[in-house]
Amino acid sequence: MTSRGVSMQRLPTAGRWSIYIALAVAFAIACAFLAVWQFDRNEERAGELALVAANYDAEVVPVGELLTGTDDFAPGDEWRPVLLRGEYMADDQVYVRNRPHGGTSAFEVLTPFLADDGRIFVIDRGWVRPAEEGSGPSAAPPPPEGTVEVIVRLRPGEALPASGRGAPEGQVPTINLPLIAERTGDATVVSSYGMLVSEEPATAARPTAIAAPTEDPGPHLSYAIQWILFAVMGFVFIAYVIRTEIAHRRESASDSRELPAPSRRDRDMEDEDALLDAASSAR
Repeated sequence: MTSRGVSMQRLPTAGRWSIYIALAVAFAIACAFLAVWQFDRNEERAGELALVAANYDAEVVPVGELLTGTDDFAPGDEWRPVLLRGEYMADDQVYVRNRPHGGTSAFEVLTPFLADDGRIFVIDRGWVRPAEEGSGPSAAPPPPEGTVEVIVRLRPGEALPASGRGAPEGQVPTINLPLIAERTGDATVVSSYGMLVSEEPATAARPTAIAAPTEDPGPHLSYAIQWILFAVMGFVFIAYVIRTEIAHRRESASDSRELPAPSRRDRDMEDEDALLDAASSAR
């Protein structure tokens, strides 16, 4: 038995059980915290799915009905399809690296679009695979030339990596719109970008379209329930330990009561042995 086990056994019963219960309570509090966190994650995911369901296939409206400036994007308008008319700025096209598409670290193609109202929208035209040689992307099909009508779904921009990692020339680490605006100018919309739905006129080839968002609610609810069950199991385990200890105490007490008392004959023999020992000593 370890020294810790011995020291725990030497504690008074009430003190030892108090420690057991305190450990169970602390474990339950930690589990409750984690369960609440998972419930919150599940609620956030449910809100995301509801937004997709409401906006993804909504009626297409001119972009001016939802965005009037360069930084007035409303989160509730995410995934709304809008119509833009203007020209692609193909010379300012960049690639955003390390995007998980097609089972590889793909590149998404970001092409600025000069709209008729003078604003510049960043449009994500899809993704391409890495080049067979080197660390860059494979060549993306060029956008249509001249005046184009495009339908895009609005998405919020992304933050720069917390690690501070950058990207080679012609690439960006994330869809950080202020970073791209350094190339395209102050007229660039920096609160949202467009995920391409269609182009008119269309080209013979375009980058691979980005898949629709998944409808999977995720494991958050099941994880929350698991943490609640873990908390209950902690109390069940402590109750089992205390019950086992009580059972052992009762068995020990029962064994001590069942030990046979020494018989009269045994006592007489002990007295005779004592007298013989005394006589031997006297000689």
